Amino acid sequence: MNDTSSDRIRSAVRATYGRIAQTPPPARSDAGGCCSPSTTPDPSSCCSSSDSVSLQFGYSADDLAVVPDGADLGLGCGNPGAIAALTPGETVLDLGSGAGFDAFLAARAVGATGQVIGVDMTPDMVSRARVNAAEGGYTNVDFRLGEIERLPVADASVDVIISNCVINLSPDKADVFTEAFRVLKSGGRLAISDVVAFAELPEAVRADQTLYSGCMAGASMISELIDMLDASGFGDIAIIPKDDSKTFIEDWAPGRNITDYVVSATIAAIKP
Repeated sequence: MNDTSSDRIRSAVRATYGRIAQTPPPARSDAGGCCSPSTTPDPSSCCSSSDSVSLQFGYSADDLAVVPDGADLGLGCGNPGAIAALTPGETVLDLGSGAGFDAFLAARAVGATGQVIGVDMTPDMVSRARVNAAEGGYTNVDFRLGEIERLPVADASVDVIISNCVINLSPDKADVFTEAFRVLKSGGRLAISDVVAFAELPEAVRADQTLYSGCMAGASMISELIDMLDASGFGDIAIIPKDDSKTFIEDWAPGRNITDYVVSATIAAIKP
């Protein structure tokens, strides 16, 4: 993909998630999350959010209760923490950290001796996450503005990389994995939830910017992801599709039969 096309995609994605970041957080008792229950949900937000939807992603009720209000925007497609096996003292990097939901859960897992770095390319998301961190008293989380293809993170400084439904939004996924390899320590690991393609997406879907910003049209084939991870230097690569995720992915693009092509999956790999 050429630089002009990549920049156009990033600008559209940044605009979409900037609008979401500017939406006031719902009260805990509200039925809807970032999709207002009084309006038709916007599939470009990758969002059918409420606490009940996050439970479908694999989070527990305790997870939802302990994070600051407004941190869970319902933008994920799984729970990367469930496969990350985080331990106290580790340094964790969250790619596309949004309002901070997964970063805050990781911060609790690694404890006061650990550190979590969240990177997001949307200024409003970074600002919202920083406010959430201050309100929640999180002192071991650092949110940074940056693109995941060019991480503002030092070489070999991270134990674990997590990400939740973000890498599919990148127009340059090979660069994401190259950067992930660079910043991980030897023995460091990837623990990612993302949308992947198990069948070739029609060109009409690929060209639909709403579906791209909605976490669907940018999904790579599983075989392509394995090749990119391998080329970046990763080993012990495992991509496991979750067929039950089709239940909530259907709601992202009603009537488009998108689950004929994509599914949520866990992506794990190790830097030797």
